[in-house]
Amino acid sequence: MDATADELAGVVDLFGGLTRSELERALSEAAFRAGGGSVDETVLEAAIEDALESFALVRYERPGDGATEPLLVAGPTAFPSVPDHADDVPHILDVDRRQLDREALGETAREQFTAALEDAVADGDDDRLARLIDVSYDLEAWAPVDLAAERERLTAARECE
Repeated sequence: MDATADELAGVVDLFGGLTRSELERALSEAAFRAGGGSVDETVLEAAIEDALESFALVRYERPGDGATEPLLVAGPTAFPSVPDHADDVPHILDVDRRQLDREALGETAREQFTAALEDAVADGDDDRLARLIDVSYDLEAWAPVDLAAERERLTAARECE
């Protein structure tokens, strides 16, 4: 089973957020219910990395709960859609719906955005700079953060190109 970034976001959104291993189990269950397909570990890892890079997913370290694995949460650029045969996954997995601290999640996403900004500026990647400007607006609508200063920096970096 190959899942798009929006499908990955749709699955994690069913639960509020999932760890990487829980997401893999959920997709395996959906693949099984779809007729016995499987999840290719390498393909899944690439899909998760692409979704994180595009901000369709956000990696969220839950403050203070002692969790060893971060949650993957539907991000600001996602249009979550549940893949075929995944609607029943919440009834199959023994994972309670997670309640997220939107402010902490917003700060985590801001940190990830800032890191992506630094990489794009250092690389002089104009396409990535332009994409991050768009993501900044999505992120502000998604979480209680202000990215005006970061947008100015992105714009200035694009003008220097």
